[in-house]
Amino acid sequence: MNFLTAEWRKLMMLNYEVEASLLQPYVPYGTELDTFEGKLYLSLVGFMFLNTKVMGLPIPFHRHFEEMNLRFYVRYKHGEEWRRGVVFIKEIVPKFMISFIANTVYGEHYETLPMQHIIKTNKDTLHVEYHVKKAGSWHKIIVDASNQLMKLKAGSELEFITEHYWGYTKLNETKTSQYEVGHPTWDIYPVNKYALEGDFSQVYGTKFEFLNKAPDSVYLAEGSDIFVRMGDLIT
Repeated sequence: MNFLTAEWRKLMMLNYEVEASLLQPYVPYGTELDTFEGKLYLSLVGFMFLNTKVMGLPIPFHRHFEEMNLRFYVRYKHGEEWRRGVVFIKEIVPKFMISFIANTVYGEHYETLPMQHIIKTNKDTLHVEYHVKKAGSWHKIIVDASNQLMKLKAGSELEFITEHYWGYTKLNETKTSQYEVGHPTWDIYPVNKYALEGDFSQVYGTKFEFLNKAPDSVYLAEGSDIFVRMGDLIT
């Protein structure tokens, strides 16, 4: 059963190669860190949440909004199947009710903060910005891309970053929340340049101060309709 449906659009993904010691405290029970070519990645992701419905019903004034999240990648052995998923260290939205529902139903780590976005499109180029305000300052991720969609390359780093269809949340040392996230394979825009403004250690904590430095890769995906199913527990 679908708990939430929406569109995720203009997904900006800044990816950092990190050490396992940074992520291990956040790894949910029953899961293990997932790697691409032996590398562990942490991603700072900004995107638009559009046409949002919970249990098939729109929430007034909560249909269209920005999200910025910090996430990494795990896998879980379900019978003979490996399920590849994401773990969110923190998800930021400007709508309190979204944070309340996600934290209550899924045990997620949402925070409600002021947010803004800028999306400018012309024939040849696409400009996307996501802003979050904390500690009295605006912190921004910015991308300029070619306005020409391309297919995702099979076996690529970008496929690894985007093709995780489960969410896992650490509830305690012996209990994990698991839920399915569904969407088609996303097309991408070639990124020409990017910029970071502000201090993301104020947003995510001093251990993530390296987010202010150049990421190892930057991607921009168009996105699609998505669904999030009701979750269950791993114990």
